[in-house]
Amino acid sequence: MNIILLGPPGAGKGTQAKFLEEEHQIVQLSTGDMLRNAVNLGDEIGKQAKEVMDSGNLMPDGIMINIISQRINKSDCLNGFILDGFPRTTAQAEALDIMLNEKDLSIDYVIEISVDDKILIDRINSRVLEVNESERRSDDNAETLIKRLGVYHQATAPILPYYKDKGILRQVDGMKSIEEVKQLINEVISGT
Repeated sequence: MNIILLGPPGAGKGTQAKFLEEEHQIVQLSTGDMLRNAVNLGDEIGKQAKEVMDSGNLMPDGIMINIISQRINKSDCLNGFILDGFPRTTAQAEALDIMLNEKDLSIDYVIEISVDDKILIDRINSRVLEVNESERRSDDNAETLIKRLGVYHQATAPILPYYKDKGILRQVDGMKSIEEVKQLINEVISGT
């Protein structure tokens, strides 16, 4: 089973992906985590990724498709994978479909976790307060979040009709509790 989790930054995609990974033995492929790992390595690609991440802009498509293509070739992805944070544009969605088709794979479900912007800003502000500075992500601040929300609404939200037209888009209310969102997602993938 191959799943894409969509939603604005702070919607809980990473949290829900971890639940899916544990309960369904499919691997979470968080592009954010992959990019942060590159940043932590500090090589040239990591430096470029950090610059783009800190600015709140989108990562170049070719880099992300190649990272994902190499990652899903690994044996731990045989049962499926969860993409968290990708695709973010219609062009990326189309490129992802082409790459997957070349591997005789496809996406089974695209699950959008919907949350109001004001709730997201409150969440990011509390996340900044809850973690100490050494654990804080460089992109965890209200200013960057507001920019990322703008990018999401302008570039990412338009891919929803692309997946709706394919018949694989499902939407869940991300303003519910973590457990309720988890249950809604499980209902989607179990067909209930």
